[in-house]
Order: sequence, then C-alpha cells, then structure tokens
Amino acid sequence: MNVQKFNGQRLKEALQFRGKKMTELADETGISKQSLSLYANAGNKPPFENVEKIARTLDFPVDFFTSEDLCTVSTGNTYFRSQASATKKSRNAQKIKLEYVSKMYEVILNYVNVPELNLPDTTGIDIPEDIINVDSEQAINEIEKLAMLIREFWDLGSGPIDNLQYALQSNGIIVTGFRNVDSDIDAFSQQIKIDGKTIYIIALAIGSKPIERLRFDMAHELGHILLHTWGEDNEEISRDEFNAREKQANMFASALLLPKKSFSKSVSAYPTNIDYYFALKKKWKVSMQAMMYRARQLDIISANQFQYMMRIMSKNGYRLHEPGDKPGEIGDTIFQAALDMLFEGGYLTVSELLREFGRYGIYLSQHDLENLMYLREGTLYQESKVIPFMTIKKDTE
Repeated sequence: MNVQKFNGQRLKEALQFRGKKMTELADETGISKQSLSLYANAGNKPPFENVEKIARTLDFPVDFFTSEDLCTVSTGNTYFRSQASATKKSRNAQKIKLEYVSKMYEVILNYVNVPELNLPDTTGIDIPEDIINVDSEQAINEIEKLAMLIREFWDLGSGPIDNLQYALQSNGIIVTGFRNVDSDIDAFSQQIKIDGKTIYIIALAIGSKPIERLRFDMAHELGHILLHTWGEDNEEISRDEFNAREKQANMFASALLLPKKSFSKSVSAYPTNIDYYFALKKKWKVSMQAMMYRARQLDIISANQFQYMMRIMSKNGYRLHEPGDKPGEIGDTIFQAALDMLFEGGYLTVSELLREFGRYGIYLSQHDLENLMYLREGTLYQESKVIPFMTIKKDTE
C-alpha cells in the first residue's frame, strides 16, 4: 500500500524537531539514507510501511507526514541566551518547536480573546549602537530609563515584581516552557506575525534552574524585545555584536527587577553581608549573585568588595547552587488558561481540539502538545481551574 501524499518538508521538520540527522534515522529505521533524502525532497513516494517506520522512530503520528501546513503564522528572528555555547542543531530544534507553538497559538485565537501586545513607545530612548562601549554611562542611563518606562507603563510600582510571567502575559507576550531541553539552552524568544499583528514568544528551559533565574531569563528576553532589531538572523551577526546585545539584555533585566532607587535603599543596610543577600533574595525574588552584580554596578560596593564576595560565594559552593535554590516551575501559560476555560466551560472537548489542530496540519503526540504549550500533565484529559485575564469570543458560545 502506498500513501496518497507524503510531505517531504515534514520529514525535514521532524528531524529538526528531534535534533536528529538523516544518517541517524537511516540507521534506526533500516531505510537507506538515499531513500530518505528522496522522500524529503519529493523525489520519491515512500511505501506506507516506511512511513510507519519513520513516524514510529521519530515519535510523530503518521498523519504528520501526510498533511499540509494550513497556518498563516510567519516567524522571524530568534534570540538565544546561550547562542555561543548551544550547538546549532540544538538551537534549530528549539526554533522548530517555537514555530509549532506559534501555530497552536493561531488556532487558540479562534476561540478566546487574549491580551494584545502592549508595549510603550521607546522612541525617546537613545541607546548607543557602539558595541565596544556597550556599558558606557550613556548606555547604562538609557537602559535604566527604559526599565523604569516599562514599570510605569505596566503599573508595576517600584518594589519587587510579584509575578513577572503574569505581567508579560497580560500585556500580550506569550510565555511557555520546554522541559528536558539541551542543558546549554537557557531561554529564547521569537517574533511571530499572525494576521499582520506582531507577537512575541518567550520560551524558558525548565529543569534544575530555580525560579529566581527563570524570572531573570524572562526579564532578559523582554530586554531583547524592547532593545534589539528583529529583522535579521542572529546567526549572521558577529560574536562581538551578539555579546554586546546579551550584555544589554542582562543590564535591562537587572534594572527592571532591581530598580535603582528602591533596591539601593534595600541593599545599603548590609551591602557586604552574604547572609543579608539571602534575606533579600526572598524579598526581591532575584538570585544573590544578580543582586551582588547590581550592587556593584550601582557603586554600592567597591570592585574589591565584589571580588571578595564572589570568592566567598565560590568557596561555599554558592556560585552553582545558592541557599534556597530548588528546581523552579513557571505558572499557568496562556495555553493552559485558554484550555481550562474552553474545557471547563464546555465550549470544546479534547477530541475537538485535536481535530481542530489537525485541520491546520498540526499533528503531534499528546506528550509533545503538553510540552510545547507547557500544560500541566494530564490537562488534555482533566478539568482545570480558570485564569481570569481572557474571555471567550462571542461566536464560540
């Protein structure tokens, strides 16, 4: 039996999704690399038994390889925090996963009203493009202004940000998490366009990293969204320019999470006391090391004091594992909130959702669906609570 249609592009995507090479698939399926290459490039139509082998080996439904992509979403540049250390294969795997997150988001938009992108006008922020003096006084001052601008625009106050993920999601930025990704991947963000509207996705690598570092990752990616161009491929920029952008995003994250005036007042009581930073960690929800770097940047502690504190942190093993660290989890994603509303309200069943995904050419296993949307395990079978910042579209009722 031969399949009626085989989508060779989907074979390429599945390999990228799993981070596999064609030679690996050939070894695991017993199908020659030459045949697989012909399948991928529409040079030959595979027999059905070979499609089954490919699907089983790559852990995709057979329908994935025999369907067309009917989504209209387009994806742009992707920023990776660990571009220097993560392999290109690993980065490409995360990119294709984000593309499928975007496609699922497009389907969800048919059913629920979600917050639109709500970012301030940053034309008054003038950050020098000199990558050599990225931490010049002017650059630092402008990044500080930008951090305060977003706090004011989103009404975040001047103290610790209680729930940064909620602040991002309620202002139209999608936050999701990928479990068990390559250890060299920290966090990444991508620009997408749906029906002409620009949307940003922030994806976090969920594993052993504590919540304080996940929060810093979110703030870092927001820095890229606000500070940097999205019209070019990061693979094409120089190492120096990439490092400069990373440094700027770190500076922004630090200024956002630890505002100059209020944090200075908070830390100045015992600025060189390591134990005091542990107490502050509970208040500001930021790592001890990030607060020490911020205290140094603000000249609250001297270079010598900072270096001494870092030596103590290293001696105590705190550079890798700080007191209070435990694997962190993010809260409910927009996907979780939307599906909770739809399932609990009786607007959609799991089977209907999967059929709707299939109508758009999205055929993934339950495991992959839950992972990409960062759903609670078993969400596609169980009822869940409702999160309040979205409403059902009228024509769905």
